Order: sequence, then C-alpha cells, then structure tokens
Amino acid sequence: MIKKITCIECPVGCQLEVETDQSGHVIKVTGNKCEKGPVYAKQETENPMRILTSIVLTEGLDLKMVPVKTNKPIPKAKLMEAMAAVKKLKLTKQVKVDETIASDFLGLGVDLIATRPASFNSH
Repeated sequence: MIKKITCIECPVGCQLEVETDQSGHVIKVTGNKCEKGPVYAKQETENPMRILTSIVLTEGLDLKMVPVKTNKPIPKAKLMEAMAAVKKLKLTKQVKVDETIASDFLGLGVDLIATRPASFNSH
C-alpha cells in the first residue's frame, strides 16, 4: 500500500510516498530531499505522536482556565484518553510557565505543563 504524506521536519515540506506492507510497517520511502524524511515517515506511519494542548480549569486563581501541554509528544491513539484525564483536573495553586501540573501523565513518561502563569485572585 502506498500513502502520500507531507514531511514537516524541515521547511522544505517534501511530498513523501510511503510504501507499507500488509501489517503497516514501512518498506520504502521516496520523495525526501534530506535524511529526516524517512525517519518522519516511519514514525508518522507506524506510531504517530502528537503534543497535547488543552486547558485546565482553575479555582481561586486570576484565570478561569490555564493553558497546558505535554512536554513531549504522546501516541496519537492516546489523545482522547488524555483529554478525558485533563478534563478531570482542577488547578488550585499558583503556577509559572513550564511548571508541571501532572507528572508522568497517564504513565506515558511525559509531564503536563502550564503554558501561562496563573496566580491567586487579588479580590
């Protein structure tokens, strides 16, 4: 089977053709202009990963919601489970940018971190 994807590893944006076997494993990649293309194609085809970005509700802070993200990509197949877990969180303490909200999030070896500071309400 041949799948066409656009490589996003560098600004060139090569149009890759990825040939896979019946089990979905990459056999051959063509169309790349650098060595990053085949690596990206294999990762994206066999185990796609994404940075999760979301918001966490707060209580008693100057923001009603704090934007968060995972500090490393997680498997794309885990995104819905991760979003459900984020929805259950409530932040009640001040946070700084890059401060960890949840360590080893879902046991995936990544941290959920704040991308904006939040402090206690002044009134």
